[in-house]
Amino acid sequence: MDNKKIDLPQFTILVTLITIGDSILVLPAIPAALAKQDAWLSAILGLLIGLFVVYLLGTVGKLYPHLTLVEYNEKILGKWPGMVVSFLFIFYPLLSVAAHVREIGDFTTTHIMTNTPVLMVNLLFVVIIVMGARLGIEVIARSGEIFFFFFTILFVVFVIALVPLIELKNVQPILESGIKPVINGAFTVVAFPFMELVVFLMVLPYVNHQKKIRKSFLIGSLCGGLVLVIIIALTILILGFDLTQRSFYPTFALAKVIRIGDFLERIEVILAVMWILTTYYKITFYFYILNLALAQIVRIKEYKVLLYPMGVIITVLSIVISPNAAYFNDTISKYWPFYDSTFGVFLPLLLLTVAFIRKKHEKTGYN
Repeated sequence: MDNKKIDLPQFTILVTLITIGDSILVLPAIPAALAKQDAWLSAILGLLIGLFVVYLLGTVGKLYPHLTLVEYNEKILGKWPGMVVSFLFIFYPLLSVAAHVREIGDFTTTHIMTNTPVLMVNLLFVVIIVMGARLGIEVIARSGEIFFFFFTILFVVFVIALVPLIELKNVQPILESGIKPVINGAFTVVAFPFMELVVFLMVLPYVNHQKKIRKSFLIGSLCGGLVLVIIIALTILILGFDLTQRSFYPTFALAKVIRIGDFLERIEVILAVMWILTTYYKITFYFYILNLALAQIVRIKEYKVLLYPMGVIITVLSIVISPNAAYFNDTISKYWPFYDSTFGVFLPLLLLTVAFIRKKHEKTGYN
């Protein structure tokens, strides 16, 4: 197993990058379709609820801080029920990695390399994912520190360039359809960035200063969530909800409208670099978790032996998981939040409930 350790600042940055992930490119369209011009309210509400979800995940992690999710599934639920739950859990990062790789392929072949087969793009991306996962959690976290600095600079430049284009009329009238659409939109904002952070329960034992992990977890998710709130608000304020909801990649469309004088325009490369950075870290981390979890379930000491065969499976699955980008985006927005909530909310609640009952019975038996 991976015995390396990471520090709290590295952990916080990793949480921030993975919270942002691919959501920086595709998320604004989903709350815009549900809440219309109030999507920015959905983003704020989703951030607040999302922090409660992260607090829940941190509380689960404090039950057995020196064990991974797979290990304390068996400790809390029992050997065989725990193994069943852990086996079901590995399908979560498996499908997530395949879906995100397909997203990379669809975007690249649609906007950048239009004549390249999506399979070749996916294959090349899987190769660098395998390379990153093979280096382990310590290298992933340390490199994240470096690239987070560049991401921050690019994001600040991106936001400053967009501020002059804001039109407040695009968010009016506020709450025209009531609060229900805002709540529906908030659910998707909670699901995609925050419920997906459940995978961090697999690496908490590898973080130094265990007592402060939950605080770092919350800070990282807050920073990432604020980035997404700003992006969603800008897309609505500049593009309007109608264009935002009809676009597969609304933030990319947002980048295309940037024009400063007659010398600075079409700087969507800034957005593309930010998205590639955060998405790469998210996919690589998920892929690392997938192989680590599987290795612990089948009692393999070294997770690295699984990387290459799993890379082949991911490549094939990324092709068969969706026939095209339209189907992918429609399916994700409708059904994936419920899949996220299964592992991001119900599984932690199940573990907390069973752990509480077991401890209560143990005290009663002792007395």
